Amino acid sequence: MTDQELKQATLGQLLDQAIAAYPDNDAVVYADRDFRLTYREFGDVVDRLAKGLMALGVEKGEKVAVWATNVPYWVALQFATAKIGAILLTVNTNYKSAELDYLLRQSETENIFIIDGLRDTDYVQTLYELVPELKTQERGYLKSKTFPHLKRVCFLGPEKHRGMYAIPEIMALHVMVDDAAYQERQACLDPHDVVNMQYTSGTTGFPKGVMLTHYNIGNNGYWIGENQNFTQADRICIPVPLFHCFGCVLGVLAAVTHAATMVFLESFDPVDVMASVEEERCTALYGVPTMFIAVLQHKLFKKFDFSTLRTGIMAGSPCPIEVMRQVIDIMNMHEITICYGLTEASPVITQTRADDDIRLRVESVGRAMPGIEVKIVNPDTHELLPAGQQGEVCCRGYNVMKGYYNMPEATSEAIDADGWLHSGDLGVMDENGYLAITGRHKDMIIRGGENIYPREIEEFLYRLEGIADVQVAGVPSPKYGEEVGAFVLLKEGHAYEPEDIKDFCRGQISHYKIPKYVAFVEDYPMTASGKIQKYKLREMAEALFPDRI
Repeated sequence: MTDQELKQATLGQLLDQAIAAYPDNDAVVYADRDFRLTYREFGDVVDRLAKGLMALGVEKGEKVAVWATNVPYWVALQFATAKIGAILLTVNTNYKSAELDYLLRQSETENIFIIDGLRDTDYVQTLYELVPELKTQERGYLKSKTFPHLKRVCFLGPEKHRGMYAIPEIMALHVMVDDAAYQERQACLDPHDVVNMQYTSGTTGFPKGVMLTHYNIGNNGYWIGENQNFTQADRICIPVPLFHCFGCVLGVLAAVTHAATMVFLESFDPVDVMASVEEERCTALYGVPTMFIAVLQHKLFKKFDFSTLRTGIMAGSPCPIEVMRQVIDIMNMHEITICYGLTEASPVITQTRADDDIRLRVESVGRAMPGIEVKIVNPDTHELLPAGQQGEVCCRGYNVMKGYYNMPEATSEAIDADGWLHSGDLGVMDENGYLAITGRHKDMIIRGGENIYPREIEEFLYRLEGIADVQVAGVPSPKYGEEVGAFVLLKEGHAYEPEDIKDFCRGQISHYKIPKYVAFVEDYPMTASGKIQKYKLREMAEALFPDRI
């Protein structure tokens, strides 16, 4: 595939194309509240929000963070920021105060949109604690001592909060920006501009801001949809989080590039998923394996109609073959696909095809997407390996990120001089190009689709007085694939219980990063050169925690 065959378009242009072709097609639907917008109506909302942001003073290249569940204005914000050349920065909804603090500093974010909160985290109160000036300074003139780049805090809803702009206020400001100024802003954009930033952790510690362009994610979304045979007649149920690429690329951009309908859920609930599929006659459903298992095992499963389903995506962690059989046989998803990738790759590198047999859909993660090269190399020498040999998965193509924000060294470590992105994952490719992921060269833990990097948790736990050393590793889990295990070496004279370690984490880091298992050890398994062998910690965990569920 040549560069000319890829879409040279901004996300705003891709949306406008869908509106022009199918203006009366449903674009955004929430079945639980009978909320629906056609593509024409959705486009009007996007344009008013975009003009409102311009009226507030949001400039091209500014970051606009969104810390919210899948609420109705989330996707409008995704396209409104794209149309004015701003960069949407997605924030994990599980973040706590310390994680948000880091993200706002490292990203130099100028704007943030929030909702009330999620579970035990009050987002509004968290912002007031991090940015106390919000309560005393005039809106539009924010000067934060801690976050000198931050200019505006906005609320992604109608409610008013001191120091914050609410969505209706921003929308009302659209009258201050005329069409000529709006068109002029759009005309100065380039498909290779950064449009999205997502924070992903790394083995070297704290999260890094992955910079993705219109070209990266617009084309990736298009081919993800093509591989599911999407048309404007498809209706996609999207219960996965929009802050992940799974939601905002595999979901939103696969749909919009085909003028398909997006049926959203604010958060995952198996009954809401089943009801949405039935009521909206969905043809596709997305989820990580644990989501599909929760639907299949629900006591009300047999009461719902899945006959309209045809395809969808299961991704995030390996799928048990019996679950795949049930999804195909009793959920009617005969053309379900499996995707593999990483945020740095926009994110999908390989995908199974709708007509691949069940063996390939369970034993592999598919073959390379159009426009993307995939190879397997020796992790140490980077020498190309033949079919059937395990090595590191690398890819090259339109999908490779622009880099990590303000981290040139980390960028050059991830992308080599020839443009190959090194995934850190181990895999084997067969003679037909089908890839199987066999392990991780890095120490990453995948818990139910969430990527967790041990170093970040280790660095946090080092703050606890009395800890001499701590190593974090994945502990096998039948439910989530892996759980977080902490192996703690205490300083002399200090004593802790496992619950003390967990209590130190609560309210400070995301709940899924809090170690489920804590063991106090005297030493660690080492190589001859003194390197800790984390795979042996995993083996130790099976003996230390025999009652895992």
